[in-house]
Amino acid sequence: MSTFLPMFPLSLVVYPGEKLNLHIFEERYQQLVNESLETGQSFGIPTFLGNKLADFGTEVKVAALHQRYEDGQMDISTQGIRTFKLDDFQNPVAGKLYAGGDVTFQPEYTDLESASSILIHLLETLYGLLATPVEYDIEKSPFSFQIAHKVGLAVEEEYKLLTLQRESERQDFLIQHLQKVIPIVTEMEQTKNRIRMNGHFKNLDPLNF
Repeated sequence: MSTFLPMFPLSLVVYPGEKLNLHIFEERYQQLVNESLETGQSFGIPTFLGNKLADFGTEVKVAALHQRYEDGQMDISTQGIRTFKLDDFQNPVAGKLYAGGDVTFQPEYTDLESASSILIHLLETLYGLLATPVEYDIEKSPFSFQIAHKVGLAVEEEYKLLTLQRESERQDFLIQHLQKVIPIVTEMEQTKNRIRMNGHFKNLDPLNF
């Protein structure tokens, strides 16, 4: 069954459970957010990808209003709720400044309740190479959405992940990505080390012929 949602298209991917801070400056989105604050109505963030509106997005709610400016602009925090498929798109909605559309919410199959050991090992390897500490909770489900923005996926790949309904599929997708990325990062780090050593005095072991 379709549900109507006001729409706030963005050139990024938002995941269920994700917190996203937004600065609202366009009049149409000021109207949308003000209505959300007044009624508690959620809205949709479909991904604008390749100069067109993609079929999938995420329902979000306003979690907090941080600041309202004299000219009507706002700083808000939002939180992702669930994914949807866009059935139709109206721009603008009749009598409103903003767009909207009917959506079908996608079922979530949590066939994995935590992160697989292979995925955790690959994450630790990547972050170790980058010397970048990243916080995540391996028991929080779905785990894939926690780290999707933290493994170097292109926007198109992040969108592909959003369209997958099973957690096992999403984790497999991330594992395949990391298996391709880690050798590249390793080679880059080795190249950086070679560049650092160029011009330095080197204490080399003699070779026995």
